[in-house]
Amino acid sequence: MSAGKHFVTNPKTLVRDSLRGLTFANPHLSFDEQQKVIFTKDLADLRKTQATIFCGGGSGHEPAHAGFVGHGMLTAAVSGHVFASPTSSQVLSCLRRVYSEEHGTLVVIKNYTGDVLNFGRAVERFKSECVNHGKPLPKVAMVVVDDDVGVVNPNDDEEGGVGRRGLAGTVLVYKVAGAHAASGGTLEQVKASAEYVVTHTFTIGCALNAASVPGIGMPRSLQDNEIEIGMGIHNEPGFETKELQPANVLVPGLVDHIIGSTQFKGACASNGRVLLMVNNLGATSNLEMGLVTKIAAETVQARGFTLERTFTGTYMTGLAMPGVSISLLVLPEDESERAKLLSLVDQPAHCPGWINQSSVADAGSTDKSAEGPVVQIKAAGDPAWENAISEAYSNVVAEEPQVTLLDQLMGDGDCGQVLLSGATAIHDAAKSVQLPLNDPPAALARISSIVEDAMGGTSGIIYCLFLDGLAQQLRGLNVNDNGALTPKIWGKAMLGALDTLYQYTTARPGHRTLIDALHPFAQILQDAGDLSAAMDAASKGAAATAQMQPKRGRAVYVQQKENTADAGAVGLVAVLKGIVKSFQ
Repeated sequence: MSAGKHFVTNPKTLVRDSLRGLTFANPHLSFDEQQKVIFTKDLADLRKTQATIFCGGGSGHEPAHAGFVGHGMLTAAVSGHVFASPTSSQVLSCLRRVYSEEHGTLVVIKNYTGDVLNFGRAVERFKSECVNHGKPLPKVAMVVVDDDVGVVNPNDDEEGGVGRRGLAGTVLVYKVAGAHAASGGTLEQVKASAEYVVTHTFTIGCALNAASVPGIGMPRSLQDNEIEIGMGIHNEPGFETKELQPANVLVPGLVDHIIGSTQFKGACASNGRVLLMVNNLGATSNLEMGLVTKIAAETVQARGFTLERTFTGTYMTGLAMPGVSISLLVLPEDESERAKLLSLVDQPAHCPGWINQSSVADAGSTDKSAEGPVVQIKAAGDPAWENAISEAYSNVVAEEPQVTLLDQLMGDGDCGQVLLSGATAIHDAAKSVQLPLNDPPAALARISSIVEDAMGGTSGIIYCLFLDGLAQQLRGLNVNDNGALTPKIWGKAMLGALDTLYQYTTARPGHRTLIDALHPFAQILQDAGDLSAAMDAASKGAAATAQMQPKRGRAVYVQQKENTADAGAVGLVAVLKGIVKSFQ
């Protein structure tokens, strides 16, 4: 079983060390190291002015739970070991600290046996403590969040049972209850708001694999082509392991599972209004999170629901679990009640874990400004240009494997494919008469745009800048048709285009880049007007890069491979050889 890789000094002190780190980055927080309790520094004043709220559970779900401590959300949070409930003594210490004699205290927990028992016992111990010391029964209430609709215990019945697990929907309970308390709500009102969210929030999760636990390792592993639906935030098995599907199939299936569940149907009328939360379970890239959020939001709307708010981010994790969960909060049908709930959701929270949404007035469309001036392109063919483009394309096709191999040795391995992509796009455009080949500057400007779309990356933008400069140079030389072009004119324009390129890159001859082939080619063309001599100079320049120390590009970070020429220079030579061949 793989042990996994972690940043750990000592697994036994990891939780305390992490919580201490949280306080360094968030000076509004204090830390009871012995009991592993995070609380607001102004707690002594806060409990005089409002109902206090605290939560807790096992660690490993960061930013939950300590990351939600701050004005507008939680007053405190108590942490257990990784994936283990805090003890009732820890919880009791936290309750003693945060309890507001005047306004009362709400305890929010997830529906896991350890949490329910330990927090429940702590509450009962606190009640006995108060009564035994001659005080009135304390105003303490507790809500248990059970938003999971992925795994439902089949043995549960009308008399109860283990029930559903608490997942990311718990954070929405924190948010609404915390905002209500900060707004002056009574304990009873705050509890009612929390209970509404508990009974109207539904969540399902999925993961590409389980999460490695520091000091323990991987409990189990999925195959590379598998995904588990319903996997829990403690690595608990889900209800289905199946082949990984494209996101546009997988995500709608998750949304449909929620809205098709008995629990959701019992809480929401068709065409209801909902809030969507897409949660990162710990190791899903932000890029992928954006895609999942897009598909989830579009699916909710396509199913006939009105999407009032959408939240996406890392709220409740399973350590570094590569997965996501989707939660839907069904909003009240009554417009006034719905507005009240949304105002609590929208109220800013001052804590590291919650992402406050910004709201600005829509000042109207700026689409026309972004489009720029309309460019009229009058496509036209030209045999010389078409032949040059065709020969260059054929040569790039032939040389691509060698260029790719060179880049694999010294770069990221994509140079050949990127160059071929650009050559193919230009070839296709010429073949379908989409280029103004009777107007050289216009043709080069259009080719530059095609290269940008087809190539991308650093090499693509270098070609684009050079082609842009080349188009400007030819226009400046009053070259408006092919009859005015000579090799020397091309060379002069190419050197001018290099000056344009040099404004944006420090690469120069001798730096082991495509410049080592391009500069001598342009120089010989300008000086002698000899295509063969220019081609020979370019080939020698590219070959010479094999003995150069890399000074620009990714190759700088890679140990020099003996007699390995620069892939970009070799790729450019492939293009130039094809062009030169067409004129011989």
